[in-house]
Amino acid sequence: MAWGGLVLAGCASHADFVKTQEQVRAVAKLQEQDRQRDEELQKRLHALESKSGKTPVADQTVKGPPKDVEAIRQQMEELTDRLNDLDRRVARLQDGQYAAPTPAKPDAMPVPPSNEPSRQSKPAKLPEAPAVLPGTPDISPTSAFNLAQNDYLNGRYELAIRGFERFLKDFPSTSKTPDAHYFIGESYYSLKDYPHAMQAFDLVVQDYPKSEKVPPALFKLGLSSAEAGDPLKARSYLKRVLEEFASSNEAKLAKNKLAETR
Repeated sequence: MAWGGLVLAGCASHADFVKTQEQVRAVAKLQEQDRQRDEELQKRLHALESKSGKTPVADQTVKGPPKDVEAIRQQMEELTDRLNDLDRRVARLQDGQYAAPTPAKPDAMPVPPSNEPSRQSKPAKLPEAPAVLPGTPDISPTSAFNLAQNDYLNGRYELAIRGFERFLKDFPSTSKTPDAHYFIGESYYSLKDYPHAMQAFDLVVQDYPKSEKVPPALFKLGLSSAEAGDPLKARSYLKRVLEEFASSNEAKLAKNKLAETR
């Protein structure tokens, strides 16, 4: 699933975003724990059924399975319900984290009809503007970047993409800007979404030519092109790494990959 097209609502603060991301991680962790427990119960159930005389052939089972088998089956049913509930919670969190409601403007509020003449001689006093405008980040750029990078390092690539995109929205001009674009590309690459990965890597090369992420971005453009079925373009990117960044670590990798790419 491509997350690049998500529209981030400006009325939600970065703190709300981070809080929701943490909730998603917590629920995902519970899901993983329950799935592991489900696997263990299935193994135990299989072993117990084998001991009780159950054969692999359908309907060739002993009547009245042991109580411990029934207990495990009941636990598995409860786990299945719990996993389904966790899946729904994750979906609700992911769908709602950018959809903070926009408060209605005071002058747009409907005025209830009244048969009595208005007793108000002065205009109504409008509420004072909040001290912090909606959407103003209340987290440092370094912390925001590290949160997204932590998701990437832990294999939560979709969350990483969201986090880096939010980082770029809230902090568009920092020293970490090219890095954020690069890791968006890496996340898409890990998800095997090579077209979106190439877009992110190409943006690094074109818009931040002095960044240290240019050599790895060019190398990953070569790999992405190869994976997408375009060996000619792949060789072109890999040759650029050798020609323009001969002393980089990626140059050695590009040389080896060129030997494989025909």
